[in-house]
Amino acid sequence: MDISTVNSLSYEDFVDTFGNVVERSPLIVAAIWPYRPFANLSDLEARISELIDSLPESGKEGILRCHPDLAGRDLQRGTLTRESQEEQSQAGMASLNPEETTRMYRLNTEYKRRFGFPFIICAKMNNKAAILRQLTERSGNSQTKERAHAIDEVKKICNLRLRNVVLPDIQNKL
Repeated sequence: MDISTVNSLSYEDFVDTFGNVVERSPLIVAAIWPYRPFANLSDLEARISELIDSLPESGKEGILRCHPDLAGRDLQRGTLTRESQEEQSQAGMASLNPEETTRMYRLNTEYKRRFGFPFIICAKMNNKAAILRQLTERSGNSQTKERAHAIDEVKKICNLRLRNVVLPDIQNKL
């Protein structure tokens, strides 16, 4: 879909189409709908990013808590969102061996206990080895540093999900 089509979507269609670009947080896209028309994909991405940045820390943590554990129960039960299922599968989270699964569960549990939200990384830009390494390394961060890092990862995920729906600006000109 091109940006003019995005701009012509009704509120309901806009939220239906983009409601999961920030995992299980349709209120984020609902809040930016009034800012239409968006000049281009970059403008849409910037509006979402600005809204996230403007949230109080409790709001940011709320967004983080909406994310599932990597290779967690939702993946095992098949209850992940379509986007998360694809992203985790591409990163190898759906094909962990028993030892990796146990390690991932332990690290996820320790991380969540320490920070109060699940470990978030843009799975589409990583593989299982990088994810396990980052999970271990980032567990040593301060609360403030890790929350900021996790929000940056949310923005990466969001931008990639938007690019799966909206044609990049260069393609609109072809």
